[in-house]
Amino acid sequence: MSFSVVIPARYSSSRLPGKPLKEIAGKTMIQHVYERALESEAKEVIIATDDARIQEVAESFGAKVCMTNPDHASGTDRLQEVVSLLNYYADDIVVNVQGDEPLIPPRVINQVAHNLSAEKEASISTLYEPIEKAEDIFNPNIVKVVSDSNDFALYFSRAPIPYARDAFALDKTKVPTGVSFKRHIGIYAYRVNLLNSFVKWDEAPIESTECLEQLRALWNGAKIHVALADEIPPGGVDTEEDLERVRSYFKSIESKE
Repeated sequence: MSFSVVIPARYSSSRLPGKPLKEIAGKTMIQHVYERALESEAKEVIIATDDARIQEVAESFGAKVCMTNPDHASGTDRLQEVVSLLNYYADDIVVNVQGDEPLIPPRVINQVAHNLSAEKEASISTLYEPIEKAEDIFNPNIVKVVSDSNDFALYFSRAPIPYARDAFALDKTKVPTGVSFKRHIGIYAYRVNLLNSFVKWDEAPIESTECLEQLRALWNGAKIHVALADEIPPGGVDTEEDLERVRSYFKSIESKE
């Protein structure tokens, strides 16, 4: 089984402009992400960007860079352009690693790739972690997923699913016993033929309602395999506060060496 990693990296960010080039422990964020991906079993790691500044920095530390259209609506569209430009085969597996995950464990990159390879019915694989706080169940910024007996996703939502009707009628401050609540972890492995189909599909009504791109795949009948993450990835970097948290983490590691 072989797979590739593509790291979409955009310079523009409403909350943290220039995010991929932010410095963390003497390296840019995108270099940290790239190095974590290199530690996986991927046969090839590619940075996909539409910005010459990111291209220049990435090539300076030896990364393979694929320049893509700046008008893509999503990272999935950018991913599909990369596999098209590089002439990947329809059954090739590609893992999308976000460019703002400098602490992404290589183990979970391998996990989604291996899971997709093993699940022949699936076109996509992804991961989850258990939700242990009631406040997280009701937090719309935390995406929940419900899966079937074969570990295929039934639905992703910002709403509290499954909704424990009787338990929540009594108390919404506690996690009901005997109910599995799963927080979706946003790392995906794709078969290339799914990517090629995805960019041709119209935005699904449930996708635009929830603002969750993966619902387009479910709407069109694709199967998404969902598994408990072998290792829980630390949070990514969306804000200045997140950036300082990650910088502090690296400083703590350096102080122990």
